[in-house]
Amino acid sequence: MLNNFKILTITHKNVPLKALSQFIVPSVDEAELEGKLNILKTQFEIEELMYLATCNRVMYFFYTDQNISDTFVTKFLAQANIDFQPNLIEYYENAITLLEGHDALEHLLEVAASIDSMVIGEREILRQLRTAFEQCNGWNLTDDHIRMAMQLSVETAKKVYSNTRIGEKPISVVSLAIQKLLQSQFPKTGKLLLIGAGQTNLLVTKFLKKHQFENVTVFNRTIGKAKSLAGMVGGTAFSLEKLNTYQDGFDGIIICTGSDTALLNDELYAQLLQGDDTKKLIIDLAIPNNVEKSVVENFNVNYIEIENLKSLAKENMAFRQNEISKAKEIIVERLIEFNKIHQQRQIEKAMRHVPQQIKAVKAHAMNEVFKKDLENLDEDALEVLERVMNYMEKRCISIPMKAAKDSV
Repeated sequence: MLNNFKILTITHKNVPLKALSQFIVPSVDEAELEGKLNILKTQFEIEELMYLATCNRVMYFFYTDQNISDTFVTKFLAQANIDFQPNLIEYYENAITLLEGHDALEHLLEVAASIDSMVIGEREILRQLRTAFEQCNGWNLTDDHIRMAMQLSVETAKKVYSNTRIGEKPISVVSLAIQKLLQSQFPKTGKLLLIGAGQTNLLVTKFLKKHQFENVTVFNRTIGKAKSLAGMVGGTAFSLEKLNTYQDGFDGIIICTGSDTALLNDELYAQLLQGDDTKKLIIDLAIPNNVEKSVVENFNVNYIEIENLKSLAKENMAFRQNEISKAKEIIVERLIEFNKIHQQRQIEKAMRHVPQQIKAVKAHAMNEVFKKDLENLDEDALEVLERVMNYMEKRCISIPMKAAKDSV
């Protein structure tokens, strides 16, 4: 029965991220998505269907006894998204992965445990999986088989995170930069100058908010973006040109702009110091660096640059990679357990009518076949007979159920 589990998946590993949109089920809202998925399930006679679409993964999880051939895949994806078909030949062979049975379940567990993720060890994918299941289950697209598989994946992912260190050690340069900020014992009330308001510093601001840093002043060429970031942490905002005349002092600088030359030189840094000679923290997240080397050489600074952070990120990723083998051992163990549990569940479902059928046989025997014979018995004899029949009923129910389970 495990062979009926099938996964059709397209990920960042096989296609550029911008190409993933050709494999999703396009919809303007949940109602449209529900309708389209139900059409897919009906049209292709799929017993159960779960659909997951993230920024780097599209996955269709089936339970069906059908043979999922190349022809099936082609027709299915063309029906799911009309934009897929014109690009079929270009992407099909290398982009789409089809897995069945044990391999499909193993892949599901690896996804849940973040082994197959773009960022190994990040738990967001588990939340996305659970949300996808709850949504599809609410739309009556899934039933007992996928429910059991999802329960297995959630339990396994939790066991992986509890028994391995796959989620330890940050691997994004921004999270590492904030970790360095915290490790430096920079005070929560310390004055931070945030120079630049692009995507990197947007992430920085989110971390600053999370860790309750609120004394933040943002400088950016576009004042609107500066105000947006400052508003997230209750800070103030200025245009970048105001940096040259800023005189309110600072304790630390986090800088990341699109400039291809160093922005913070000796002259500007000295002006910002306003005669303060205490040690300052500078985090430079730009490539190329936004801070002149001479600033680091000539002033009292704790300087953290992106190249060092990137090296640390690689080390941490290697550390997480080493934990994958431990995670896979857990997955193998859980799949062996699931095989037995799934078989037992199918036996329970197949035999769920046995108790009612035995009760019906008993009722038929006493109310029709032996009705006249029973009328000649006194109350004591009837009571004994009733107890005997009840005992036989229970035994007739339990014996085949136990034998079936023991055979698994």
